[in-house]
Amino acid sequence: MTKELESSGTVSDDDVVAAGTLYLVGTPIGNLEDITLRALRTLKDVDLIACEDTRQTMKLLNHYGIEKPTISYHEHNELTRAAELVVHLERGDNIAMVSDAGMPGVSDPGYRLVALAVRHHIRVVPIPGASAFLSALVASGLPTDSFHFGGFLPAKEGARRTLLEAVRTSPRTEIFYEAPHRVVETLRDIVDTLGPERHVVIAREVTKLHEEFLRGRADGVLTQLEQRGDIRGEITLLIGKAEDNVPAPASTKTIAKRIRDLMEAEQLDEKAALKQAAREFGLSKSATYREFQRGK
Repeated sequence: MTKELESSGTVSDDDVVAAGTLYLVGTPIGNLEDITLRALRTLKDVDLIACEDTRQTMKLLNHYGIEKPTISYHEHNELTRAAELVVHLERGDNIAMVSDAGMPGVSDPGYRLVALAVRHHIRVVPIPGASAFLSALVASGLPTDSFHFGGFLPAKEGARRTLLEAVRTSPRTEIFYEAPHRVVETLRDIVDTLGPERHVVIAREVTKLHEEFLRGRADGVLTQLEQRGDIRGEITLLIGKAEDNVPAPASTKTIAKRIRDLMEAEQLDEKAALKQAAREFGLSKSATYREFQRGK
């Protein structure tokens, strides 16, 4: 706890308060048993617990009989609350930072507080715990030797498709978080952008009662999801690396000429010609259309 300095004119070495420690504590992503003994001990020993949502964290604390003061620390108050917490740390308080689930700072609040603590030369200690994307990766069946975690996919279709186009030739497993109400739309984008044959895995509700893994080609997984209707739960999306036989991109002029040839020689409308050209060049329909527009 903090130690008040004497109000006299001089301060002795015994009066100097050592800065506290900021602990980054990993918490369960579903199953409350997925917490380490070290994490429990840390939560019991600190002076204050900074929570993304105090109500959510209280469920964990109550489950393990931990009674400690809590304070909210989330994306809407990070800028001001980070400075407040650093003041506590400089006064000697030990603080544990937790998110609602998993490791704080990974697609969750935390970065600003850690960066500020480091600038103030405050000790930062990670207490490892559960991680949704790592748990999904190791059980996915996709290669784990090289992967990239991209956080949440963009909510807007245009930005999402642009990002997916960027990983079309990726030599590693790509991992993203996605909202359940957008996952079908995202799978459609993957089929259109990366092709129906691309390997994907949908990891839903990892570590929870209704944990589920959907593995297969993009079009097959999309069909399964479309048949379900309402989809709920936490979603981790994994995209397999590009196959070795991904065709080299054709030139814009070549694609545009082929589409015009199909429309003239075979009397196809633009939509049908685009579809056939996309199949011939091994491109998505959206990528073929863009090249066609550039080549006009």
